[in-house]
Amino acid sequence: MSNPTTPHKSEGEVDHSDAFAKNEAFVRGNLVRNYIGHFLHGVFGMTGFRLISTPTFVPSYLYSVSGSELWVGVGSSLQQLGAVVSPILGAAFIEHRLRVLRIAAWLGMAMRLPLLGLAFAAWLLTGIPELTAALILLFLFGIFSGPQRVAFQLLLAKVIPLAARGRLQAWRNLVGGIIAAAVSYFAGSWLIANEVLGNGYGTTFFLAFCLTSLGLLAIQLILREPEAYAVRERTQLSQRFRELPSLVMSDSDFAWFILARSLAIGTRIGLPFLFLYATQALELSVAEGASDFGATIAVLSLAFMGAETFANLLWGYLSDRTGFRLAFVLSLILNIIGMSLFLISDSYTALVIGFALVGAAQAGYLMASFNLVLELGSLEDTSMRLALISTAENVMGVVTPLLGAALTVWVGYEGTFLVTIGFLVMSLFVLMLKVKEPRRRTSYSVR
Repeated sequence: MSNPTTPHKSEGEVDHSDAFAKNEAFVRGNLVRNYIGHFLHGVFGMTGFRLISTPTFVPSYLYSVSGSELWVGVGSSLQQLGAVVSPILGAAFIEHRLRVLRIAAWLGMAMRLPLLGLAFAAWLLTGIPELTAALILLFLFGIFSGPQRVAFQLLLAKVIPLAARGRLQAWRNLVGGIIAAAVSYFAGSWLIANEVLGNGYGTTFFLAFCLTSLGLLAIQLILREPEAYAVRERTQLSQRFRELPSLVMSDSDFAWFILARSLAIGTRIGLPFLFLYATQALELSVAEGASDFGATIAVLSLAFMGAETFANLLWGYLSDRTGFRLAFVLSLILNIIGMSLFLISDSYTALVIGFALVGAAQAGYLMASFNLVLELGSLEDTSMRLALISTAENVMGVVTPLLGAALTVWVGYEGTFLVTIGFLVMSLFVLMLKVKEPRRRTSYSVR
C-alpha cells in the first residue's frame, strides 16, 4: 500500500512520522490481545453466520415456506439489496473517525437482531405472513451487514499487520469452520429433522444469533484500538458521492479488481440452487421423510463447510507467502471445476465433491478479495474502498439470484450452472490480465 498523505490533524496529532511511530508501537504492544480478540470474534461469528450463508439452510427454509424456487431467489436478492447503498453510507459515517470499535459493535448487534427475528417468525408464523416476515428480515440483515463489514475490516487493518493477516484468518476460519460444520450437521440431522422447539429452522436461526452475539461480545471486551494516524476530513455525503468515480479511477488495478470481483459474484446465480438441485437429483423431498431430508442437508452442509474450513489454512499461508492475488486466481479455478461437476454427474458422490470444491473456493475468494482491497490505494480511503467493493458486490448480489431463479424456471438447473461458470471464467480472465499483485508494485510498502 502506498504511504498515506498527510493525516488530518484536527484531533491533536503532531506530524505524520510521530503519529505513525506511535501507531506502530501501539499495534506491537497490543498485538497478542488483538489477535485473540479477532480470533474469538471470527470463530463465534463464523459459526453463526455460516448457518445463514451456506447454500442449504436459508434456501431450504424459504422453499419449505413458499414451495417455489422463485422466492428462494427473491429472498437472496432482498438480502443483497439491503446492502447495496449501506456500505457507502457506513464508510462516510466512520472514515473521519479516529476510533470505530464502538460504532462497529452497534452495527454488529443491529446485523444480528434480524437473525433473532427469523427465529421467532419461523416459530410463531405460518404461510404468507411467515414468508413476508422472512423476506423483510433478510432485507434488514443485508442493510446492516454492509456497514458492519466495512467497520470490522477497517478494525482488522488497523490492529493486525499485513504479513500476519492471512495466518490469523486461516486459523480463525479453521477453528470456526470445524465448529460451524459440526453445528450445521447437528442442525440438519437433529434440529430440522426433529422439528426441535416446533420448527427446526427457527431453532437453527436462534442458535446462529446466540453464537454470533458471543463473538461480538468477545471483541468488545478484548480488542484495543489505536487512534487512526491518517483520516479524511469530514465532508458532506453528497460531495463524497461525487468523489467516488475519481477514487475508482485513481488506481487502475483497483478499478479492474472491482470488475473482476463483481464478475466472481456471478457464482451466486447458481449457488442458492445447488441444494435444491441435489434434492431433485437424489429424488428427495420433505414429504418423503424428514430423516432422509435432514440427513442430506446435514451431509451436504458438512461437505461445503468442512472443505471451506480446511482450505483456509492453504489460502492463509499461501496468501502471506505470495500475496492474495494468487489465492483469488486459484479459488476461481477451483470454483469453476466444482460447478462443472454438477453438469457432469448427479450421483451422490459427485454432489458431495461438488459442494466441497465450491466450499473450498468460497474460502479462498472471501479471504483474498477482502484483503486485496486493503493493499490498493491510500490508507485514509480504506473505508470507502471497502464500501465500494461491498456495494458492487451487493448490486451483483441483487441481480444474480433473480437471474438464477429465472434461469432455473426457464432452462433448468443445468442452464443456470452454465451461466454461473461463464461469469467465473470472465472474472478469471480480468483478474489475470488486468490486476497486478499489489506487493510487486513499486509504489507498495508493507504496513
